[in-house]
Amino acid sequence: MPELPEVESLTHFLRERAVGRTVLGVDVVAIQALKTFDPPVTALGGLTITGVARHGKFLDLDCDGLHLVIHLARAGWLRWRDDLSGAKPVRPGKGPLAVRVRLAPDEEGLAPGFELTEAGTQKRLAAYVTKNPDEIPGVAALGPDPLDESFTVDALKGILGGSRTQIKGLLRDQKIIAGIGNAYSDEVLHAAKMSPFKIAATLTDAQIADLHEAIVTTLGEAVERAHGLAAKDLKAEKKSGLRVHNRAGQPCDVCGDTIREVSFADSSLQYCPTCQTGGKPLADRRLSRLLK
Repeated sequence: MPELPEVESLTHFLRERAVGRTVLGVDVVAIQALKTFDPPVTALGGLTITGVARHGKFLDLDCDGLHLVIHLARAGWLRWRDDLSGAKPVRPGKGPLAVRVRLAPDEEGLAPGFELTEAGTQKRLAAYVTKNPDEIPGVAALGPDPLDESFTVDALKGILGGSRTQIKGLLRDQKIIAGIGNAYSDEVLHAAKMSPFKIAATLTDAQIADLHEAIVTTLGEAVERAHGLAAKDLKAEKKSGLRVHNRAGQPCDVCGDTIREVSFADSSLQYCPTCQTGGKPLADRRLSRLLK
C-alpha cells in the first residue's frame, strides 16, 4: 500500500512533470473508481494543472481550481507515460487499468500522461472530481500530518492520552494520524523499541518522546530516500528501506534476533522480539495477552 513517503514522492514527481500542462481528457476505465459525478470528470478537459498537493495518502491535482483527488488504496499505483499518443482506446474490462489522464503534447509532439492501475480483486482505488478537497469524507476526517511542524511531542501526547487502543492500530488510523499504514507503523514501532500491542494510554512521557522521534525520523528518512525517484522506482525503494516489515524469518539488522510475525484476517505485522517485546514472542492475537 502506498503510504505517506511514497505519496509525498509522487506529489513531487507530478509537480515536476504535470504542472503547467493542459488536461486533454480523463478516461475512466473502472467505473467503480470514480466516486463523484458532479462536477463530471469531463469538466477537467481543457484545464491546466496548476498545483499538486498531498493530504495524508491522498494525491490532489489542482486543475484551474477544479481538483482531481486520488487515493491509491491498498493495491493501486500511478504509472507515468512519456507519450500516450499511441495508446489504445480504453474499454472497461478485467485488466488493472482504472483511470488514464491524458495531457497536451509538448514541444516535441509527445503527449504524456499517467495511468492509475490497481492489482487484485479488491478494487478500492478512488478518484474524485471536486471544487473543494475538504468535501471528500476521507480528506475531511484526516488527523494531523506527522511531517507538519504542528505535529509536536505535546500534540502526540494529546492524541494518545486516554486511548485504550493498541499503539499499532492507533498509528494506522487515518483519523488520528494521517499517512501511516501497515508497513511504516511496523517500522516506527521497531525504531521506538515498542510492542505493537502496547496500549496507547500507558505510554510514559519518555516513551511518547521516543515514539514521536521514531515517527518523524522514520517517515522523514523514507521521504528523503524516495525524493527524486521516478514513480516506477518507488516500490523497490520502499522495500529496500524496510527493517522489519515483510521480513519475517530474517535477522534483525539491529540485534540479530529473528523477526517474527502476527497474522490477522487480512493483514499481518512484523516485529523484533529482542528490540520490542523484551524477548517475548507475541502469540496469535486470539490467544495472546496484551504486552505492556
